[in-house]
Amino acid sequence: MLEELKKKVCKANLDLVKHGLVIFTWGNVSAIDPETKLVVIKPSGVSYDDMKPEDMVVVDLDGKVVEGELRPSSDTPTHLVLYKEFPNIGGIVHTHSTYATAWAQAGMDIPNIGTTHADYFHDDIPCTADMTEEQVNGEYEAETGTAIVQRFESLNYIHTPGVLVKNHGPFSWGKDATEAVHNAVVMEQVAKMAFVSLTINPSLTMNPLLVEKHFMRKHGPNAYYGQKK
Repeated sequence: MLEELKKKVCKANLDLVKHGLVIFTWGNVSAIDPETKLVVIKPSGVSYDDMKPEDMVVVDLDGKVVEGELRPSSDTPTHLVLYKEFPNIGGIVHTHSTYATAWAQAGMDIPNIGTTHADYFHDDIPCTADMTEEQVNGEYEAETGTAIVQRFESLNYIHTPGVLVKNHGPFSWGKDATEAVHNAVVMEQVAKMAFVSLTINPSLTMNPLLVEKHFMRKHGPNAYYGQKK
């Protein structure tokens, strides 16, 4: 079942290691099949060194395991909430990458202060609010997804394909698992750049015209970055 998608999700998980975004088992990637609405996700606590496509777990949007011998990632409920509430995404990544996680632990949005950020994320990369006692002691992982959705009530989740969960870490998404990983890599890099920049100049500013120019030249109706498809 969904053998090609399992291969893609497995590769995307291994790409997290290649790009230095995870150590041990600190991360997960999933993707949703647009036809069946089934989700393929990394198994919980399995070493990247030993991971194979057949280890990937298939679940439905209610979290029921449809295929797989292993337990799905403990973050699966978070992914499922995002697939339900953000219908135009096809892949999700969660990591504990150093700089993005540091911003999450500090409870701070990553400010859009450079053209690298603006090329991929239109707005500041937002950080969620504190989770309540009820959320933490209830269906915690699903409530994490709800906290993300609430943070995007006034934001475009396609234009800003990533978030920081306060005190926890980053999630990113894209049209598929590969793009979600790409956005996770970019998020970590701009988190690092923002930290260094604010260390050099805490009073720095960003020209909003540059934000619009760089975002729209890649993502706008008249985008001209890259080659024609």
